[in-house]
Amino acid sequence: MGKKSKRVRIFSALEAANICGVVNQTAINWIKGGHLKAFTTPGGQYRIYAEDLVDFLVSRNMKVPEELSDIVKWADVSEGVLIIDDDREFNNIVKDYFSRKLPEGKIYQAFDGFEAGKMMLKIKPAVVILDIDLPGVDGYKLCRQIKEDYSLGNPMVIAVTGLDDPSAHDKILSEGADAFFAKPVDLEELISFIVEKSNNYHGKEQNPE
Repeated sequence: MGKKSKRVRIFSALEAANICGVVNQTAINWIKGGHLKAFTTPGGQYRIYAEDLVDFLVSRNMKVPEELSDIVKWADVSEGVLIIDDDREFNNIVKDYFSRKLPEGKIYQAFDGFEAGKMMLKIKPAVVILDIDLPGVDGYKLCRQIKEDYSLGNPMVIAVTGLDDPSAHDKILSEGADAFFAKPVDLEELISFIVEKSNNYHGKEQNPE
């Protein structure tokens, strides 16, 4: 999978205004005032990258529409996959597999919740593979924190578990996980799911020109 820009969707000032629930001139005033980051086309029109619009909405405590959140979320799997699992054998197997399948991708590992927290802040991965049953950590709560904290980059969260708990699937999805895989995980199915989700949003890619 080739390296792609994280900035995959571009909005006009009018589109940004509609998302923010204001008139076009207000969005233009925000841009001119340096509050909303934008660039100008050769024709003199303002354009805003999706991630800059999300940053603006979050800074103003405004609701981020789900569609806009998703566009940023799936921007580029290659930007980083973080595997959070205390089972070192499983963690290493997943890392090796992903490294082969995504040779240009950045694959990171964390083996406990504390290490995971530091890694999340440092690398802001595009995808998190999260073991629900981490020692000393509530995996459900950790998932919710990851999904609610936009400073972490709003990654795709894939929950995995070896727990024999029929309620785990619905519970982790209710906390914001994007998918659930029971162990033993079919790694081919796992990576196909992630890449397919990512490519769906890459299909919305537009050029600045």
